[in-house]
Amino acid sequence: MSTGAVIAIVIAVLVVIAIVAVLVPRMRARAAERRLIQARSRAAEGHREAAEERMDRARLAEREAQRDRAEAELHEARAHMHEEGRADETLGEAPDPSGRFDRQDERQRTT
Repeated sequence: MSTGAVIAIVIAVLVVIAIVAVLVPRMRARAAERRLIQARSRAAEGHREAAEERMDRARLAEREAQRDRAEAELHEARAHMHEEGRADETLGEAPDPSGRFDRQDERQRTT
């Protein structure tokens, strides 16, 4: 081989090494960025799932509270009817006037 051919091969190898030296870090940086984006997406999805679960629990609590308010309003209306003498036929069905409702009755009602 001639000296010129050897020099051309050496220069070509140096150019390839330089290209690889420049491209490999960029490729690694892009791969790291893709991994970061995927990690962000997973984290965001996890937060969304947790938020959805909490919203479902909050909606359930709101429905239960609304039901309890309606029952309280019903008892208040019945109390007024008893005070005015318009519900004497249901006197035996009136709850105990202890001022508190019984948790055992509440548990039996919900099951």
